[in-house]
Amino acid sequence: MRKLVMLFLGFGLIVSSCKKNDDDGGGIKPEPDAKVEVQDFMWKALNQWYFWQADVPDLADNRFSDTKEYTTFLAKHTNPEKFYNDVLLFTDDRFSFLNEDYKVLVQSFAGISKSNGLDFGLIRFADSDDIFGYVRYIVAGSDAAGKDINRGDIFTGVNGQTLNINNYRDLLFGDSDTYILNMATITNGTVTDNSTEVSLTKQESLVENPVFITKTIEKNGIKIGYIMYNSFTRNFDEELNNAFGQLKSDGVTELVLDMRYNPGGSVNTSRLLASMIYGTKTNDLYIRQRWNAKIQAELPKEHLEDYFAATTGDGTAINTLNLSKVYVLATNSSASASELVMNGLAPYIDIVHIGEKTRGKNEFSITLVDIPSNNYIYNASKESQISPTNKWGIQPLVGRNENSAGFSDYTDGLVPDIELEEDLENLGVLGDPTEPLLKKAIDLITASSSKTDFTVKMPAKSFTNSKMFTATKDNMYLDKPLNISLK
Repeated sequence: MRKLVMLFLGFGLIVSSCKKNDDDGGGIKPEPDAKVEVQDFMWKALNQWYFWQADVPDLADNRFSDTKEYTTFLAKHTNPEKFYNDVLLFTDDRFSFLNEDYKVLVQSFAGISKSNGLDFGLIRFADSDDIFGYVRYIVAGSDAAGKDINRGDIFTGVNGQTLNINNYRDLLFGDSDTYILNMATITNGTVTDNSTEVSLTKQESLVENPVFITKTIEKNGIKIGYIMYNSFTRNFDEELNNAFGQLKSDGVTELVLDMRYNPGGSVNTSRLLASMIYGTKTNDLYIRQRWNAKIQAELPKEHLEDYFAATTGDGTAINTLNLSKVYVLATNSSASASELVMNGLAPYIDIVHIGEKTRGKNEFSITLVDIPSNNYIYNASKESQISPTNKWGIQPLVGRNENSAGFSDYTDGLVPDIELEEDLENLGVLGDPTEPLLKKAIDLITASSSKTDFTVKMPAKSFTNSKMFTATKDNMYLDKPLNISLK
């Protein structure tokens, strides 16, 4: 007999559940006295939802013949993080992750984190294990915003210790809420320590508005809109729509969308942003989802397809520029939902990509917690049902998005039309018409024969950045209504 239950996948995906057993997740169970609650949750959640479930032998439906075999398997993996990463994940999976406290994940998706507000990249010195950092931008209202530190500043040490490949995690992203940066300068490609120190303190629940800059630039009689957008945070969809309303009111006819530091986020927010650029053409397909075989078989066509939107989630009419071309600033730090916007728009308008090859993340994820009665899907209204002794939250990849032309194969990244790296000796001021990447876009828009020298003297080739040490990293999560009957 089918049992229908209304669930929420991620943050808003409605699921009708059909399970073999009453509210216990169905299937095999571990022995009652075995202390494998976390491992049991992880295995069952991934067995059901993981995109590569069929490619991981240990996640096979027939992997275990009985309770004893299942319990023995779980019990030998005592470290949940290693069990998840080293045993359950597919070898080609670069982006699934987890957190021992699911609430940290949930807050991060809302743009809330514990941070001092410094966004930075880290670069390794040639032929050395030493590294240095450079400031990309400062979050408004943060501790860093009140200190003497700015975009382009360089640091080589923390608390008097030289940063290297072995200690940077502990020094910059460890348990200490306060640290002192030892600053440096760059001259003719050489980084030189100086005596300047900057003390920074992480604050609880710092909220970052991802709509970082909105402005209209007029050049040669052309009104050019510029938006720097740093994360697809659904709590700020209205602010994003208002930003486009401002540009529309200004009468812009061209747009430069700056996502050079945007690691992704909400799939639905990407749909809204694409609609703000292209139009509220609700009969035009934006993207189509591909799930694992179990889930794909249960989803009707209308639930696999996302069309361009006419309103935001709050019902506000979308402010669209109805463009046929957009100039996108994107780098290797641009991932997931940033790439999704570019790929989803590609069949409809001309995308002029300036910058670097992007990260190459085309899968979406959902937040799973220990709540079998809800098919392990996180739902804020059901938090009281989450196991009180298991707070782990996992964020596995569960599907892949393709555009209306069926293209999704960009795991190596989207290649720029015009390659231009950021220059540590000339990062420029974000939003200023002379900033190199923006200047290149303006020159293309205005057909300028500018004699600007775009030679990059010291490329900002970071091996990682501060966003990769937030709870959400470069995640792309699904948040849309779907009806699904799980057998």
